[in-house]
Amino acid sequence: MLNQFSTGMRSSPLIDSFGRAITYVRVSVTDRCDLRCVYCMAEEMTFLPRRELLTIEELDRLCSAFIGMGTRKIRITGGEPLVRRDIMGLFRSLSQHLEAGTLHEMTLTTNGSQLARFADELASCGVRRINVSLDTLDPDRFKAITRRGDLDRVLSGIDAAQRAGLSVKINVVALKGVNEDEFEPMVHWAHARGMGITFIEVMPLGEIETTRIDQYLPLTKVRAHLARHFSLQETDYRTGGPARYVRIGETGGLIGFITPLTHNFCETCNRVRVTCTGKLYMCLGHEDAADLRTPLRASEGNDLLNATVRDAIARKPKGHDFVIDRTDRKPAVPRHMSVTGG
Repeated sequence: MLNQFSTGMRSSPLIDSFGRAITYVRVSVTDRCDLRCVYCMAEEMTFLPRRELLTIEELDRLCSAFIGMGTRKIRITGGEPLVRRDIMGLFRSLSQHLEAGTLHEMTLTTNGSQLARFADELASCGVRRINVSLDTLDPDRFKAITRRGDLDRVLSGIDAAQRAGLSVKINVVALKGVNEDEFEPMVHWAHARGMGITFIEVMPLGEIETTRIDQYLPLTKVRAHLARHFSLQETDYRTGGPARYVRIGETGGLIGFITPLTHNFCETCNRVRVTCTGKLYMCLGHEDAADLRTPLRASEGNDLLNATVRDAIARKPKGHDFVIDRTDRKPAVPRHMSVTGG
């Protein structure tokens, strides 16, 4: 049974000042992660006190409010979302919106380390597609990139997800001088298992030990490299996110490209991000945010919360200003990706 904040009584949809309908919300449930990927986090991270995080019940209510304002897709992110205690309670509750038809899709981005434990339950909650972040198939390189990860554990998690009937897409961050030699074999590996694969440019979020210019590999170069090995066929396939896809003639599988730097995708942006503390970021590349935790806790009703969301959507910028070059070595925004949500 849907709770009192259900989408049974729907309000007008969220439209920003550029006429874009905001129908996709990415919700971070924790800033914590069991890995420390070199492009995402500093090795010694200070995580938020748990008391600052929204409770599972508050996350459920917040998601339900967005669904009431026209959200059709929710992606649960982190940090690593599956390390959040009682996280499956949120999936179980949100699954009621899927059953009611008011939410069209609930998805998950994960590093795969906990998938073997949760894959079956995710599928039973109505999750049909997941993204797994995996930048290499070499065990030593995987440990170096993640600083502590176990590749076999992730691969076992992917096995479990596919056995549970989940559609898996692999997300690969292109790292200059690190995993360039693996792009072609990773495409073969993913497509042989019936999985899509998406390449992502490094994003300048948060201070890390190295500089992003030393990691940054433009996807124009990745695509040119792949075009020497595969026939790339343009397609209008979309999943509702920022990736643009080509189909590979030799395998029949899809390759996606997420290019926030070489070719931004802001003109069709339909999404916003909510952090685990209830901050609403209208754009990944800007610091402007709205506090949703205060109105959420100020009243049992959603009028104040909904008004805060609508005011924030009206401030959504036309696009981000990501730049990576040697003249400005600071990140575009100081917060880490794990704080905003992947």
